[in-house]
Amino acid sequence: MKPRYSVYIISKGRWESRLTSKALEKMQVPYCIVIEPQEYDSYAAVIDPAKILVLPFSNLGQGSIPARNWVWEHSIGIGAGRHWIMDDNIGWFERLNKNSKHRFTDGTVFAMMEDFVDRYENVPMAGPNYRFLAKQRQAIPPFYLNTRVYSCILLANNVTHRWRGRYNEDTDLSIRFLKDGYCTILFNACLAAKQMTMTMKGGNMDELYKDDGRYQMALSLQQQHPDVVTITQKWGRWQHQVDYRPFKRNRLRLKPGIEIPTEPNEYGMKLVKRTT
Repeated sequence: MKPRYSVYIISKGRWESRLTSKALEKMQVPYCIVIEPQEYDSYAAVIDPAKILVLPFSNLGQGSIPARNWVWEHSIGIGAGRHWIMDDNIGWFERLNKNSKHRFTDGTVFAMMEDFVDRYENVPMAGPNYRFLAKQRQAIPPFYLNTRVYSCILLANNVTHRWRGRYNEDTDLSIRFLKDGYCTILFNACLAAKQMTMTMKGGNMDELYKDDGRYQMALSLQQQHPDVVTITQKWGRWQHQVDYRPFKRNRLRLKPGIEIPTEPNEYGMKLVKRTT
């Protein structure tokens, strides 16, 4: 299986590692990798040039934000309803089911999430959880509702919000959607094996994380959302802490005519259909 929506990887300085690209190649999932012009030759030496999109700018000092917004407009320009945008440091994707994790070998992981999200009319943002945050042999639901979605994101194109700022852009966008009454979905049934922040060279290491970058990241998010964000220290470094409780009342809304399984009956399933 393959995803129905276009997959974009944003990358900088990682043509040697290119973890996400390698993972998608192995899964035979179509994708485009989005890079800055000065790195084209390095990427084209290891990736099919037909899969490379070159940005019309470079070294803006704003992290990945300009590239992310460029991708959003590119996806709209090709007439897509949604798009996938992924970091470049994801090693593989997994299915968590019945206390066991298994690697996906094709694009089923993305098709599963797309099928689920497309049932609803108010989910502009969704994606897989990190594998190290979804523990085996621990009771967790198949997805978390109304929380942050990060690093591998399925975004709706018919919304007005865009990426902004310089830090914590995924958390900021998640919170803005939630404040507007939308829902976000973070899947535990589907997982991404992303490398932990600051463990790989390239990316935003030089632009964002050096010196007091960790504190500036937390401070920036607090200034954007002082009503739900505080600054704390965890694991010996500065972190932001988001209170997602105000968004518990955001409820999924089925699209008209959609049937989904709810509670079991004598046949093992009961269907509910929304007709209005």
